Amino acid sequence: MCLCGARAFARLSGGGNSELSVRLPLRSAQFRAFTAAVTLTLAGGAAWTALGAAPYQVSQKGRAFQPGELTIRRGETVQIVNDDADLLHHAYVESERFSFDSGDQEPGSKTDVTFPVTGTFAILCGIHPKMKLTVRVN
Repeated sequence: MCLCGARAFARLSGGGNSELSVRLPLRSAQFRAFTAAVTLTLAGGAAWTALGAAPYQVSQKGRAFQPGELTIRRGETVQIVNDDADLLHHAYVESERFSFDSGDQEPGSKTDVTFPVTGTFAILCGIHPKMKLTVRVN
């Protein structure tokens, strides 16, 4: 198939959305099929990226973290969810390399913790001293 004389251009739009526009003569069904395939490929790639970025979820319920241990990579996020219907929690990390304090967490609330450095960290609850989550960051 020859593209001689056809005007084509591609652009990537900003804001995290990937879009490929190709302008070609509409008389070519093959080009319309190609454009559809490229659009689906880019959309699928964007969806896969969004899925891969989901945080690890940890539940606070019954005065315990579930799971009690996680291994993640540097820069990844742990989302702590207060799944207790009637208890406050207060997650925090205190170390020389990284610190975090959620403040009081109401029932049903979600708190994100992103780990910018490697190491092993204990997430504790300031209200329930026996609660401990160990996070290993590679």
